[in-house]
Amino acid sequence: MVYYPVFLKMDGVVVLVVGGGRVSERKVETLIECGASVRIVARELTHRLRALVEGGFILWIGQEYEELHLDGVALVFSATNDSRLNHKVSQGAIRRGILVNAVDQPEDCSFIVPSIVRRKDLTIAISTSGKSPALAKAIRRQLEHQFGKEYEAFLDLMGRLRKEVLSAGFSQEENSRIFHNIVDSDILKALAEYDWQSVEAELRRILPPTLDLKHLLSKEKL
Repeated sequence: MVYYPVFLKMDGVVVLVVGGGRVSERKVETLIECGASVRIVARELTHRLRALVEGGFILWIGQEYEELHLDGVALVFSATNDSRLNHKVSQGAIRRGILVNAVDQPEDCSFIVPSIVRRKDLTIAISTSGKSPALAKAIRRQLEHQFGKEYEAFLDLMGRLRKEVLSAGFSQEENSRIFHNIVDSDILKALAEYDWQSVEAELRRILPPTLDLKHLLSKEKL
């Protein structure tokens, strides 16, 4: 099966998580980070999940799962250690046209969750189409070494540069030349070494002199 890769905007999206264990913890924390409105159905919760409930970050429904818990939900994760229950949750969601992920049961999933490398605004997703989560995790560990925190600073800088360059009135060809030259430059290497003089020197070499470098670099920190 070929899966379609997609990144979802989750602000305010109502998500149901079934199960109160450690796997649910990881799902819930990532969903909160993305701005989702999380409901969790489980008789018992881990200490971490209880703390999230007490902090007002998630809504806890302390009951056995029933299909009525799918009302008003846009996305479902079933993360219990009961394969029959996960299947039941999946079938209920599919009947209602709701996207569902059943942990470790790809046959019951309408979507699967990739292994993730995140560096602030940079997100790299790795999937083996459910065939080998262990391989996906191994690749993720390799990429975590390859893509360090300098990419966070680089994207912060590129975000500010993009606004400045696009508002400066240059031609489309000149804008493209500037952005590609920055990506191909030694700026990433300099950021990894905290070498701000080299960052500034590279920007002066690439950018038109009309742009305010001090403004662009003033907030740039790893």
